[in-house]
Amino acid sequence: MADAFLTTKLYMPPIQTNRVNRPRLLEHLAPTPNTKLILISAPAGYGKTTLVIEWLNQLNDVQSCWVSLDEDDSDAQQFFQYMLAAIRPFLGTKSTLGELLQFGQPQSYTGLVKAFVSDVATISHPFCLVLDDYHTVDSADVDAAVAMLLDWMPPQMMLVLTSRSDPGFPISRLRVRGQLIELRADQLRFTKAEAAQFLQQAMGLLLTTDQIAALENRTEGWIAGLQMAALSMQQRATADLDQFVANFTGSHRFVIDYLVEETLLHQPDEVRTFLLATAVLEQLSGPLCAAVTQMSGAQEMLESLERKNLFVVPLDEQRHWYRYHHLFADVLQAHTRAKRPELTIMSHQRASRWFAKQNVRHKAIAHALAASDFELAAEQIELAWRNMDRSFQEMKWLKWVQTLPDTLVRTRPVLSAGYGWALLDTGQFAAAESRLQDAEHWLENPSSDMVVADKREFEALPATLSAARAYLAYGKGDMASTKQYAQKTLALLPADDHFYRGIPTVTLGMAQRAEGEMLAAADSFDVAIGHFLRADNLLFAAGGMLGLAEIKVRLGRLIEAIEINEQALQLIAQREKPLFRSIAMLHRNLCQIFCEQGNLETAWHHLNQSAKQSEQAGEPEGEHQHEVAKATLAWAAGDLAAAEEHLDRATANYRRGRMAEYAPIEAIKCRVWLAQGELSKAQDWATRHNLSSADEPAFLREYEHLTLARLTVAYYRRNKERTLLEETFSLLNRLLQSARAGKRTESEIECFLLLALAEDAQGNRQDALTHLANSLRLAQPQGYMQLFVREGAPLADLLKTAVSHNIAPNYAARLLSAFGEPVVQQQPLVEPLSERELEILQLIAAGLKNKEIATQLFISLNTVLYHNKNIYGKLGVRKRTVAVSKARELGLV
Repeated sequence: MADAFLTTKLYMPPIQTNRVNRPRLLEHLAPTPNTKLILISAPAGYGKTTLVIEWLNQLNDVQSCWVSLDEDDSDAQQFFQYMLAAIRPFLGTKSTLGELLQFGQPQSYTGLVKAFVSDVATISHPFCLVLDDYHTVDSADVDAAVAMLLDWMPPQMMLVLTSRSDPGFPISRLRVRGQLIELRADQLRFTKAEAAQFLQQAMGLLLTTDQIAALENRTEGWIAGLQMAALSMQQRATADLDQFVANFTGSHRFVIDYLVEETLLHQPDEVRTFLLATAVLEQLSGPLCAAVTQMSGAQEMLESLERKNLFVVPLDEQRHWYRYHHLFADVLQAHTRAKRPELTIMSHQRASRWFAKQNVRHKAIAHALAASDFELAAEQIELAWRNMDRSFQEMKWLKWVQTLPDTLVRTRPVLSAGYGWALLDTGQFAAAESRLQDAEHWLENPSSDMVVADKREFEALPATLSAARAYLAYGKGDMASTKQYAQKTLALLPADDHFYRGIPTVTLGMAQRAEGEMLAAADSFDVAIGHFLRADNLLFAAGGMLGLAEIKVRLGRLIEAIEINEQALQLIAQREKPLFRSIAMLHRNLCQIFCEQGNLETAWHHLNQSAKQSEQAGEPEGEHQHEVAKATLAWAAGDLAAAEEHLDRATANYRRGRMAEYAPIEAIKCRVWLAQGELSKAQDWATRHNLSSADEPAFLREYEHLTLARLTVAYYRRNKERTLLEETFSLLNRLLQSARAGKRTESEIECFLLLALAEDAQGNRQDALTHLANSLRLAQPQGYMQLFVREGAPLADLLKTAVSHNIAPNYAARLLSAFGEPVVQQQPLVEPLSERELEILQLIAAGLKNKEIATQLFISLNTVLYHNKNIYGKLGVRKRTVAVSKARELGLV
């Protein structure tokens, strides 16, 4: 049934055989090669749609497609679903927009427009797309999308809009550029000659010249007024026509009200009842009208109304679906509300029940609400919840449920639970609490006052509520409760309910991560990814892989993090899914990791790929994570001013994600200030965030505390205040103990590094070297570089001593090279390894396969194999494992 409604909106009404020919207007509509938009703007009843149909039928070399719009199309995603359906016959088997929409994930209008333009670009022939009744769309996003489409659409496409008012986007620029053709009411109104042709030929009236002139003058050429007048006059004797014309005066609204009264008065009782009862329907079919009117012969009635020109428009070639002319429908509805309000309510109720049986929930809900039948509406809203929740339509669902009386909602446990979830999804945690409590009350105290429409959902309610509680607890920062509720949810859910098991498993993993339990978090994310893949939900699986990769970074496993990000990209590519936002984030992850490893060329490649995908996704320019990545690269290039600018933009564009970020933007900025020597700014930051060396370690503040430690070491170098440094040693040792307990190797590396710098600042070089050796030992296998380089001159000096003391000499030498202070690596080999060979050897030691090494270094597989052969020869080995063992023995890796 939903497909039937889609089809009717795409059907161009047939051309009328008894129409008035209007060559003057057809000539005006003739497009030029420069034409982008044809706008026909006039009030109701001026023949806008009829004119467009006639114009399209006389075009020779231009194909056309059609969308009849209504209020529901104010949702940008639904609007573009119909746009795509309209052009689908012109497309091949693939559609970028179709793939984007099929996930149901909310998309920005920019991303939708870009995908639509991408599809249009594949159409080789010229065509025009008609958007009929554009005035019914009330959406700034849709207006902005159409404006953007007009800027970007290929030359083979032309857009035609019919509307009762000018669109909500500017058209003056199109007018100045000669890209716009306009027709308005003054041009559309009938001339005297056209009025005569219409009244005599189309409507079959025998009128005098004076009568025609009077009618044309009184209606000012308003076509709907003339048609209604003609319908009334058809029922009158010739002798009464002069008196009718004399009484026929007033405004358009007065005229149409008067004429509808006249038209209804002269209809048989059966026709009048049918018209009034079905006036509430946007679309008409035999079965629907039979249900609403409780009359037999509804299909025959519709066909009869069409033959009699009673403002009925067919919507498909089979004459299964019709609609009333909008103006006629408006006045019929007003008449029925005023004269027969009980009939209006009954018609809406019957329509709602009919649509409910057809499983067209949104129509059933709309009619129930229009009838103020809130019990009926509540039932349908409850039944619609799960599917709408799965397809990210919580905002639309929330608007429906908020129209219901609160006392009614609170008697329905499933509806209350859905209400709570919708509030959680939109960040309204306090309001969600009350709704969840209502649902929990009925579970604990069931009674006959409780109302349930969806019994399956009621049976699943314990798991639904437990999952909601886990989500709410996480939002409040209560990680212990989050884990408790997530585990309870998993115990309640069936083993094969993979999608809904995946969600609490991710929530559990996020809580474990927030408490610094990285190994447990990694396991949870890994299990969740498996669930989502088994549920064939690549979007959620990709999100899980993004989270898992970030956890691997915290575990100090950069190579594994790279592999996970690349596996996710391969999965998306294999299934040819346009998950632009996910792809952008995966490339951004890779950018940050490769930057950390000092591979800036590869990092820039991934950042550029991320930018392209973000643009496809319609992400706003300057998205905060993208700006943070740019800042990281600018810092790596030594441009601290640019890094600070990017971080300022990141702050301005910040949007909180579901998973709390490890490195707050302000803390990153503080580290830039420290590198610039701006200690006062850094101290202000620490004061604002109430940071102290006496704080207890917490994972989500770990980055800030490590930043504070840097600040105190910098102050000590300046004023030698020993007490301050003693507090820092205590803080760093507590942070180190916490990192070890949570297996957060990256934090261990950083703690040892800062302990080394703190000891060196006091002149304790031997102790400093001990800590540095621990840091290098943990960092070397994963190729950390920027973590060290960002510490600047004090660390460079300490690294030189490390080389002289044979502490990870080759790794330390590589780090010094990144400082711009190359040190000759002492290789105990007859023939030393080249820089490229050392680089490949490091990656072999890190566990990368030959193909992965080729990808990372942007070289061919054959080149990697060539270097491997040389490395094995110089080391005197024949196997990878032996080569790695010997390289470690010689201090090369």
